[in-house]
Amino acid sequence: MWYFAWILGLLLACACGVLAAIWYEYHFEDEAPGRQHGST
Repeated sequence: MWYFAWILGLLLACACGVLAAIWYEYHFEDEAPGRQHGST
């Protein structure tokens, strides 16, 4: 059943990558110069 642990590890790594990308996008969105949140 090594494949079960391997699949769980792969899914965990993918989830961490997605969460890191989401965190990076929202964290550095406010620091971009010239961006206004209320403007269209």
